Amino acid sequence: MIAEGLLDLESNAAGAAPDKLIAAVRAKVPEPAAELVQAVYDANRAELGNRPLNEVRKDIVAYLKREPEQKALEAYIASLQTKQKYTAGKNVNAADLKPTDVLATFGTRRITAQEFESASRLKLNDLTWHHYEDLRADLEIGILNALIEEEAKARGTDASSIIATEVTDKMRTFADGEREHLEAALMERLFAKYDVKILLKEPPVIAQNISVDDDPSQGSATAAVTVVMFSDFQCPACSRTHPVLKSVISEFGDKVRFVVRDYPLESIHENAFAAAMAANAAGAQGKYFEFIELLYRNQSALDAASLKKYASDLGLNAKQFELDLTVERSAAEIRKDIADGDAHGVSGTPAIFVNGVKVHRLSTESFRRAIKRALAK
Repeated sequence: MIAEGLLDLESNAAGAAPDKLIAAVRAKVPEPAAELVQAVYDANRAELGNRPLNEVRKDIVAYLKREPEQKALEAYIASLQTKQKYTAGKNVNAADLKPTDVLATFGTRRITAQEFESASRLKLNDLTWHHYEDLRADLEIGILNALIEEEAKARGTDASSIIATEVTDKMRTFADGEREHLEAALMERLFAKYDVKILLKEPPVIAQNISVDDDPSQGSATAAVTVVMFSDFQCPACSRTHPVLKSVISEFGDKVRFVVRDYPLESIHENAFAAAMAANAAGAQGKYFEFIELLYRNQSALDAASLKKYASDLGLNAKQFELDLTVERSAAEIRKDIADGDAHGVSGTPAIFVNGVKVHRLSTESFRRAIKRALAK
């Protein structure tokens, strides 16, 4: 927050946007030597899928420049602190912190505890919820293991046999998320049978007004629950989460609407924005969800030629698809989704909201619990 304030002051003085100032600092960091790039490539060739150096050079260079760029930015912010006469105020973690206490001053700015709490409320709530979800998951695993042992005694067998019968032997596709789904179902049955009640108190819930805009959706617009997923089609976590989330949503029939909004992480996924454009182009021909299934399954091949191939595989009009790949209206819509995500505290993908409440653990049980909580209101 201090760094952002310093950049804003410098931006006004220099007549350049903060992102331009940051880009100028990064641009001064020299390119790594060719010998170093080659050495990193040689040492990590297998992890890079044995792709040729020319294909992965950009990623290696970005990796090698990350630390020196960060150090350069830290030095730049330190120089702005000197320039703007930065003074540290009261410790933000002080036990007796009052809303009016000043945490920092620089230039014409004073940051109070109240201002910090207000600006950081989503991040602070996220941290609290992540802690809660970790505790709850550990608690549920401990209870489940105890109940499996209890169930094994009741059936005259052992725990491994229970797991084999209820999970392993029921697996059919061995697709991502199948085992987790079966384990969640086993937990739900055993918790119901043994009347388990989790008494761990949930943190406060922040419900935001997450617009569905005119983004692609499945389910009734009048459904009681709306699930919004900010996604990046080159993001491995999105690929793993998508089928798990859709499976849970299917359990609730027409009570849930599913909406996908774009949040391509361009700084780390070079094909993410183009993939989002392609998905919207497919959506213009009524094949959005069929197309994104192909994107998730083929994340290592999202170049222009591959995107056009997927369109052909779905029988789309090739000429219209290529025209829609460059429509500025579609690009503007993606940028709007990114801006909305930023405003709602999205910093990575997937980011999933159920009736405006963020889901902090990407699991079958967390999704199911969030939907049930929304339906109960």
